[in-house]
Amino acid sequence: MLDDMIVALATPPGESGIAIIRLSGDGVIELCDGMFLPRRRTRLTEKKGFSLTLGWLLDAHGDKIDEVLVGIMRKPNSYTGEDVVEINCHGGRVAVKKCLERCLEAGVRLAEPGEFTKRAFLNGRLDLSQAEAVIDIIRAKTEKGLKLALEQLEGQSLHFLREIEDNLIRVNAMIEASMDFPDEVGSLDYREAEELLDRVIALIEKLQAAGKRGDIYREGLKVVICGKPNVGKSSLLNLLVRKEKAIVTDIPGTTRDIIEEFINIKGIPVKIMDTAGIRETQDIVEQIGVKRSQQAMESADLVIFVLDVGSGMTDDDVKVLRQIDQGKVIVLVNKEDLLEKRIDDADIKRLFPHTKVIRGSVKEEIGLEELEEAIEEMVINRDLSDDGMEIMLNQRQQHILEKCRRHVEDLLAGMKATSLDCLGVDAYGALEFLGELSGKSLKEEVIDRIFHDFCIGK
Repeated sequence: MLDDMIVALATPPGESGIAIIRLSGDGVIELCDGMFLPRRRTRLTEKKGFSLTLGWLLDAHGDKIDEVLVGIMRKPNSYTGEDVVEINCHGGRVAVKKCLERCLEAGVRLAEPGEFTKRAFLNGRLDLSQAEAVIDIIRAKTEKGLKLALEQLEGQSLHFLREIEDNLIRVNAMIEASMDFPDEVGSLDYREAEELLDRVIALIEKLQAAGKRGDIYREGLKVVICGKPNVGKSSLLNLLVRKEKAIVTDIPGTTRDIIEEFINIKGIPVKIMDTAGIRETQDIVEQIGVKRSQQAMESADLVIFVLDVGSGMTDDDVKVLRQIDQGKVIVLVNKEDLLEKRIDDADIKRLFPHTKVIRGSVKEEIGLEELEEAIEEMVINRDLSDDGMEIMLNQRQQHILEKCRRHVEDLLAGMKATSLDCLGVDAYGALEFLGELSGKSLKEEVIDRIFHDFCIGK
């Protein structure tokens, strides 16, 4: 429903200096005017858009609830495209509760999750890809992720989608014209249609590749630190997270379970995981820890395999190495500050001919920057070359692009071998899927499901 008024707390719950209660819908300005006493005798209904007014929010009996600052945004120049009021009250739990209850008592409905952004979409203020970018902004874990989400909100991918849509509409029109007006238009220009469709596929693939890179900044990366006991895994975790997260002792088997923390490496959100030292043991608890370590290594995006330069490459190291996918490993030869070294350059070249190897010291903080650069390099170059384009595409958008691409490929494959009406089906199908990206052809239940993931108040 777009003909009712909604309200929600737009700031996180809990104590704070200020909390913002947001209202949207036709009539919210008049409603708030009736329960607001300004310091200066100017009514909210007389205020222009983008104005702030200081005063008191009143209860139903006219008693003061809290001193508030009321912001007015008039349609269509607001976030939702409707009249919007934002009540800036004090951020104490009681003050927020009473201000919100006053709005509800006055006849405003509590907003559903994401309903403000949903209204912005339904009122034409945002297309669906821009609306979905809002949740990426809220959930961004790094500055890079925030930057990409903001670019998406500004319509970074829109001109690519418009070009794809224009080309598909052109092909669809050519097919329809050849079917409906063969005498006037003539037969389909297959060469022109194929050129347009080749361009469409190239653009879709470019979007998919850029979106796959952007996934790294949204979802983050799971990096597992592994190795035999006492090679410096827990010390490395503590160094990377800049706090004493893991217990460090000289006793083998200190770490029994997986310890994890999110960190920021070169703009990439990384879940760094310290694991139990992998070795043969009779300790039941340690055996469980070793099994969990092996499972973490299998599911990791990257593995940092730590060696002890003082003990050399042992049978335990070899056993661990055999369990790691060599395509996703970085080797850290630790304790380079020791005078006696039992792993030399010849050993490194022989054991790891095609693997990134870093020689450093966790204790002396040597090699940390090189390790971070290696992680970034492996992430960026692992699947795709960088063509300079970076965008955010969520799972829904990637799935739709893939289905659109398949329709276009079927259309190309059927050229000259399939009837025009069959070609028209594929052309229309591709356009329908493309419309799901912008929201032009989405069903109401799909729209509801998308915005259900948003927080209340946004």
